[in-house]
Amino acid sequence: MEKIDIFVRIPNTISLVAGKGEGETELNAFDRALLDAGVGNVNLVKMSSIMPPKAELVEIPKLPMGALVPIAYGCITSKEPGELIAAAVSVAFPKDEEKCGLIMEFSGKCSKKEAEERVREMAKIGFEMRGWDIKKIESIAIEHEVEKIGCAFAGAVLWYKEVIR
Repeated sequence: MEKIDIFVRIPNTISLVAGKGEGETELNAFDRALLDAGVGNVNLVKMSSIMPPKAELVEIPKLPMGALVPIAYGCITSKEPGELIAAAVSVAFPKDEEKCGLIMEFSGKCSKKEAEERVREMAKIGFEMRGWDIKKIESIAIEHEVEKIGCAFAGAVLWYKEVIR
């Protein structure tokens, strides 16, 4: 069998996004929330909660339409008018830049504040489990009061920053 070298490109940026929306169906509400968050015209590839070492927190770049975009996210939809729903995501950066960061996501029937507190606490616990020190935690959250069919979405997008030499 011939040996093949494979090149794996590791994302070097992370962007926190959040959006909410209403729709005629749960999928339409989800789609509207994605559009509101700035990730509605790409293909999201749900990933687990590891941020590559040395990734830089940036505003979300203009993503090419149809791109396969790695993302960790929390999302909730509801058909219950008046219900408060929320989604949040946090990213914990390690003091040791050679280590990876942790992304934590949550969604539920709660306030934005409660969701954000939850993801920040989960990030702390994840670092404690590894015996690592946290440099900083960044987070984003959103809440939505359902009118008919609503969705709250928060995500951590991994992408690539080109290095010009």
